[in-house]
Amino acid sequence: MRARGYSFQLAVVALIVVSDQLTKLLVRRQFELYDTATVIPNLFSLTRIHNTGAAFGLLDNVDLPFKTGLLALVSVAALVGLVMFAVTLPEIHRLARVGVALVVGGAAGNLIDRVWLGYVVDFVDVYWGSWHFWAFNVADSAISIGMALIILDQIGVGRQRVPETV
Repeated sequence: MRARGYSFQLAVVALIVVSDQLTKLLVRRQFELYDTATVIPNLFSLTRIHNTGAAFGLLDNVDLPFKTGLLALVSVAALVGLVMFAVTLPEIHRLARVGVALVVGGAAGNLIDRVWLGYVVDFVDVYWGSWHFWAFNVADSAISIGMALIILDQIGVGRQRVPETV
């Protein structure tokens, strides 16, 4: 397959990684750990959190030897698998191609944190009253949206049906 056919996806990956790392840098410069700034009362705050676990804080409070390295290795394996999947997608699977690019960009952004900082910086805090969703970041948002696009593509959304010939 031609590299040119992937220029849009590579641009999406780059945009996500740069956006993710810039927002995390701003948060690290402006907030100490657990500092918070209310954006919309009773709904949305910026709160600096360090996630040493996996997605949605899974394993965050688990003390495993080499946890950071293990999670980084799992991330690298997932990235390799995603890239292998991406190169097999025909152009007709536009949603899936964009979705994979979003997931790769998000996974790469979080992997950079994990390798350089030993944790992932999360800062988007969405809540209602005392109920809080897990804190997340730009990378996590890209991964979630990307997975939704891949699922939509797999069920046929966005693709035109080719008329059957008799």
